[in-house]
Amino acid sequence: MKKDNRFLIITGLSGSGKTVVSRSLEDLGYYCIDNLPAKLIPNLVDLWLRREMEIEKIALVVDIREHGFLTVFPQVLKAIGRKITPWVVFLESSDETLVKRFSESRRPHPLSRRRSILDGVRRERKQLAGVKAMADEVIDTSAMSLSDLKSLLARRFVTLKKPKFQVLMTSFGYKHGLPMDSDLVVDTRFLPNPFYIDTLKNLTGLNRPVKDFIFKADVTQRFLKELFRFLDFLMPRFVEEGKSHVRIAVGCTGGRHRSVVVVEALKSYLKKRKYDIKITHRDLRK
Repeated sequence: MKKDNRFLIITGLSGSGKTVVSRSLEDLGYYCIDNLPAKLIPNLVDLWLRREMEIEKIALVVDIREHGFLTVFPQVLKAIGRKITPWVVFLESSDETLVKRFSESRRPHPLSRRRSILDGVRRERKQLAGVKAMADEVIDTSAMSLSDLKSLLARRFVTLKKPKFQVLMTSFGYKHGLPMDSDLVVDTRFLPNPFYIDTLKNLTGLNRPVKDFIFKADVTQRFLKELFRFLDFLMPRFVEEGKSHVRIAVGCTGGRHRSVVVVEALKSYLKKRKYDIKITHRDLRK
């Protein structure tokens, strides 16, 4: 039976990065379940095969935290093998790396008890040797950065179309509060303010007269030139890091004029560079 990389089982040594891998796979379109009891895996497989779950790709994280894991998991893997052949990924790291990670996080190793962290690491490595032998993929995360690990996962396990990097932009007014989920915040309050022009005050940044008033200022042209150059440098780095999206908030005093104009300008510019853009004008009608 062909290995199915739509159904991943992630296991391995404590501290080797299973949680990081789970979060990365979630960004790549997998539905991830952490610490699912191995005995429940066959039930999950049945539901998945009957399409009673509207989920295309699943990644399970199972490990020695579960009581009886070393005995139960091999039996479960054999049982589900009659219906599906999942791709089993085993994560490991060097003893030195694992000791360092547990020391820095100040978390106890699950097998250390009253012994040293190194004793726990070595004991777990020995106990999991049989599980490692059953794995289809063994990944040593000792020298991997987060971006390295995400890139590896994308290459190995994403055969469907990779989610397109999204740029989510919103205009806002500072007097109404800063958007809390922003990755980048751009302040446009130094640009010419249409609020003080009687014929423009009651219009918005979506109206041509307001756009023309803001764009005709030399400072606006210089600002947009520098902002575009900054984003040309930054966006590819976000993509390389493996981010699925970036949230950009552009603010002015009330959120009706300058911030709206700049968001619309950014939308036009980034669309030409083939980014998937979604915009919101949060305070436009306030």
